[in-house]
Amino acid sequence: MNIRNLLSSALIGAVASARAMTPMATIAAARRFGRRTPGELMLLDRPLFKYGAMAMGLGEMAGDKMKTAPDRTVPLGLMARVASAGIAGAALAPKGKETAGAAVAVATAVPLAYLTLAGRKRAMARIGQTRSGLIEDALILAAGTAIVALATAPNAPSTDTKARLR
Repeated sequence: MNIRNLLSSALIGAVASARAMTPMATIAAARRFGRRTPGELMLLDRPLFKYGAMAMGLGEMAGDKMKTAPDRTVPLGLMARVASAGIAGAALAPKGKETAGAAVAVATAVPLAYLTLAGRKRAMARIGQTRSGLIEDALILAAGTAIVALATAPNAPSTDTKARLR
């Protein structure tokens, strides 16, 4: 298998390093707007999980600005990154390569969490927690959205839709 086949999985793992819930939230939003992932992903097709993932993504971005927000490298934060990166990495991997996609995403997310935390701490020292968080949010949301948009495809119209279009 060509490593480029798992590039989307690695990139979504990088997104998870900075915002644990953004990978699942962007994939859930893409599924909500009629896009399909290359890999199998039944979990986020269920409304509870789909809307829950999107809400958690927004909640994480809001909570990140709080003074009491824990570092992303605490055990619970790393576990969230492993879960989110694994699910998203599997979904963006080619069909039949979901396990490899999950592994690549997790292997990217965990070490990069330490690097993105170091960068965020430097930014916080210069421009403050809220401003640095908003900038990081914008960059990570844009990256996650772009990765998912490029890795997914529109769902094929149903035969009813095709008939109506004629």
